[in-house]
Amino acid sequence: MAPIPGSGLAKGLAVTLRTMTRKSVTEQYPDAQPELPPRTRGVIGLFEENCTVCMLCARECPDWCIYIDSHKETVPPAAPGGRERSRNVLDRFAIDFSLCMYCGICIEVCPFDALFWSPEFEYAETDIRDLTHERDKLREWMWTVPAPPALDPAAEEPKEIAAARKTAEKLAAAQAEPGEGQP
Repeated sequence: MAPIPGSGLAKGLAVTLRTMTRKSVTEQYPDAQPELPPRTRGVIGLFEENCTVCMLCARECPDWCIYIDSHKETVPPAAPGGRERSRNVLDRFAIDFSLCMYCGICIEVCPFDALFWSPEFEYAETDIRDLTHERDKLREWMWTVPAPPALDPAAEEPKEIAAARKTAEKLAAAQAEPGEGQP
């Protein structure tokens, strides 16, 4: 069946008329805080303990607004006779939010879950040079990151959690057994 000519225009005008007749509501910010969606992109939070200084976030950032400095540190061997290892230690992690376009690429490419979206949005500064936030400020925002949405109850358990649970059960069983074989 062919559409009636002008029906799209009539539907559009009907939507406009409905909207025009509704009363508008103005939220009185900052007196009334806005209701934000659960996964709002406000600011980027840093979970410093997970950062291995792999530099993927800084390399993939299209605006080059992430600054990372690090140094190598020698770690003693874990077991006697082993060899020393070296690891990267984070000295500086800063994001220049005056350059950031909030695309989220840095969060997506981080293989160690060190970067997260925080719903914080009140970080305005009077001077643009103060929009470069160092790791201590990024760490503060990490604690405002909401918990991830619950998994589908019908989904199977993630492999990592299943492996950790099995290991914990084996350890619990091994700790219960030594009392039986001793005199």
